[in-house]
Amino acid sequence: MTQSGYFSRIFGNSPVTPLQKHIDKVVVCVEELIPYFESVIQEDWAEASKTQSSLVKFENEADLIKNELRLNLPSSLFMPIDRRDVLDVLDLQDQIANKAKDISGLILGRKMTLPKSISDSYMEFLKRCIDATRQAQVAINELDELVVTGFRGDEASRVKKMIEELHTIEGETDEIQVNLRAELFKIEKDLSPIDVMFIYKIIEWTGDLADSAQSTGNRLQLMLAK
Repeated sequence: MTQSGYFSRIFGNSPVTPLQKHIDKVVVCVEELIPYFESVIQEDWAEASKTQSSLVKFENEADLIKNELRLNLPSSLFMPIDRRDVLDVLDLQDQIANKAKDISGLILGRKMTLPKSISDSYMEFLKRCIDATRQAQVAINELDELVVTGFRGDEASRVKKMIEELHTIEGETDEIQVNLRAELFKIEKDLSPIDVMFIYKIIEWTGDLADSAQSTGNRLQLMLAK
């Protein structure tokens, strides 16, 4: 069987199907952070551990899709999208799932919780960052239609608006992050310096979820401009 034939058997006729399957799995993975942190804030480590295991399972499933695509992606001659573009988007999506696993792993490994005074603000921040990943998913799931229309016309305009909305969401996460850091700064003296260092790291990594989602949108925007 030819490489292109094997690719079709695994992923169907659309060259973007694996990208869409991957981002769908990535979003499921990242969404596990919400119940995870709810358990962490309550210091319910048994439930947190259970949820983290589900998150890691979804991240592993996303990795399987990623690896299958990398191994079997045909050359650009067989696809309406440049091979490099597909792989670049895949890598950006992969960063989102990896960061979710890193966040949950660091928290669980240290059995560290969030100060009560910033927990509500952090959850607002987390949920908005997850909104960014969902918006990236919405845009990526339009790739089939973009291929059909040659990345032109009304469909391209519609996707551009989706990407603009993604930029808006990411901008909001930046604002929330600034305020969250300011809240943490106010209570630093009441916390262990080591805990403070790791809480700042968790905030940074959570923001990376939205940043990677925006980068995914930016890469799609470049594909529209070609």
